Amino acid sequence: MKKIGLFFGSFNPIHIGHLILANYILEHSDMEELWFVVSPQNPFKDKKSLLNDHNRLDMVQLAIKNYPKMRVSNVEFSLPKPSYTVDTLTYLHEKYPEYSFSLIMGEDNLKSLPKWKNSEALIKNHQIIVYPRVFQEENQHSNYFQHDNIHLVKAPIIELSATEIRNMIKDGKNVRPMLPPEVFEYLDGSNFYK
Repeated sequence: MKKIGLFFGSFNPIHIGHLILANYILEHSDMEELWFVVSPQNPFKDKKSLLNDHNRLDMVQLAIKNYPKMRVSNVEFSLPKPSYTVDTLTYLHEKYPEYSFSLIMGEDNLKSLPKWKNSEALIKNHQIIVYPRVFQEENQHSNYFQHDNIHLVKAPIIELSATEIRNMIKDGKNVRPMLPPEVFEYLDGSNFYK
């Protein structure tokens, strides 16, 4: 079975931190491809500051064009809103029975996993690759790491957030070093996030 890693997110916008993590996971695992799954609406996030779905999809496509093992997926665009990971995975398994899908998430998301729809089924039926994040309450969810399907990778800790980038753009600050060049050009010629 072809092994695919699924990196879900708003990617509002995609930034170099996302690419560094994705590349690290591809280079340090047995995954053959990594798909950026652009989420139209995360049930835990405010939709107000969210750029149009297709603009975010375009930015991911631009960002990964030179990475042959990375793909972008708009699978959630046609699924009911808000998007629930377990529903998306069910759909993907039906559409691609020859693929084995793993979830990629930040350590901070592991903390909120019990609030996710059918979280027990997610953990039971899928490999979950967890990358480290900096956050306040240490070891609050370390019992999750006892589960055979949850694997912490020692990826670099990237303290860069799309929220911070959006705020900097709004304030007229230079975000060029934080974005893939193609994404910077795409945003620079627009009024997005201003």
